[in-house]
Amino acid sequence: MISKFLDPKNDYAFKRIFGTEKNKDILIHFLNDIFAHTTNPIEEVTFLNPSQDPKLAAERKSIVDVLCTDKEGNRFIVEMQVGHEKGFEKRAQYYAARAYINQRDKGIEYKDLKNVTFLAIVNFELFPENPSYICHHQVLDIKTHKRDLKDFSFSFIELPKFKDKKNQLKTLTQKWCYFFKKAPHTTEEDLKEIIGSDFIIRKAYDELDRFSWSKKDLQIYESVDMKISADKAIHDTFFEKGLEQGLEKGLEQGLEQGIKKTAQRMIQMGIKIETVSEVTGLTHQEIERLKKE
Repeated sequence: MISKFLDPKNDYAFKRIFGTEKNKDILIHFLNDIFAHTTNPIEEVTFLNPSQDPKLAAERKSIVDVLCTDKEGNRFIVEMQVGHEKGFEKRAQYYAARAYINQRDKGIEYKDLKNVTFLAIVNFELFPENPSYICHHQVLDIKTHKRDLKDFSFSFIELPKFKDKKNQLKTLTQKWCYFFKKAPHTTEEDLKEIIGSDFIIRKAYDELDRFSWSKKDLQIYESVDMKISADKAIHDTFFEKGLEQGLEKGLEQGLEQGIKKTAQRMIQMGIKIETVSEVTGLTHQEIERLKKE
């Protein structure tokens, strides 16, 4: 039986829900629900260019899923990470630092730099020794525990640690975690029990309704899934064989082949070059070369 709802962990679906103007009310609701412990609710957001360094954009080394500011200028980075990438917590700090530094590009004085908040939803255990499925990190004085340096904060939702059933969902945070983890296995009947009267979470589920997606959008969604599956298969194969020498190089070559195969499949589907580039990270020139192979 085909599931009605697609997977929000899919990069294309995630950006469609949380990274578009028409759905920014979903993003605002989500951020306020996750950061309910803060004193200033977010009322409005403005999307920024997710590429934080044009020189690295072609290599997809400094591109985030969602980058936005609130009306006070505070910056929010929202990331979905499916694969267990080594050093992801360092990448989180790098992205936050880039978002902080880039404020100076507009001539802002140091004293006027605004806060950067990094939020990641990860489909693996990032901090195995911490039993909680959601954690918040800030810079604190090691003796007084005062937060004198207030400009950076990091939050992580680790989906494998979230075990609550649909009849146990009491808070909005729980409902969002259930959404990310269980949406493809959720039925229309389940929604009555899951979301209650929450209009915005209902809207998020509606955005995942496969029967409302165009054929083209479904093809892009499936292409992203194909790339993830190919990357994972290549990664697992190398580790199963226990290759120690040249592992990093081998993985790099294997992943490159997986990306190219995904791009070629998308080209065969008739998907525009701009979209193929966005999904795979290949340049327009590289895609044109693939079309000739």
